[in-house]
Amino acid sequence: MWDKLGKLYKKYEEIVNYLVAGVLTTIVSLAVYYICVLTVLDPGDALELQAANVISWILAVAFAYGINRSFVFKSKSEDRLAEAVRFVGSRVTTLLMDMAVMYVFVTLLGGSDKIGKLVSQVVVMAGNYLLSKLFVFQKKKD
Repeated sequence: MWDKLGKLYKKYEEIVNYLVAGVLTTIVSLAVYYICVLTVLDPGDALELQAANVISWILAVAFAYGINRSFVFKSKSEDRLAEAVRFVGSRVTTLLMDMAVMYVFVTLLGGSDKIGKLVSQVVVMAGNYLLSKLFVFQKKKD
């Protein structure tokens, strides 16, 4: 049984590692968001809601770059600055998706900001994987 699990892991290692990294990044994002809205920012105020969202995004992106570079995609790129710029650029794209989901779910529909944040994280996680795989951590062809 362990042999089969090991072979399955090897076959899907990048995706499994991405899911682990994504869960950890989501925990960072949610923890920072909840700390913000449970202490100093009011999620009932549209600007403060987005401020909490952006603060959680900044800290989650910093965490995600390190874990994705080393653990998921095992990047060997020597041009870390260009790679980091591509990473942040792709995350800005998914931040806009995150903000749109939160705006629609909470501000327009009057839903719970806590549930809206969970929903947005699923959308963001899928978008982040695709953008990281296709544009950020590209494997060089020999």
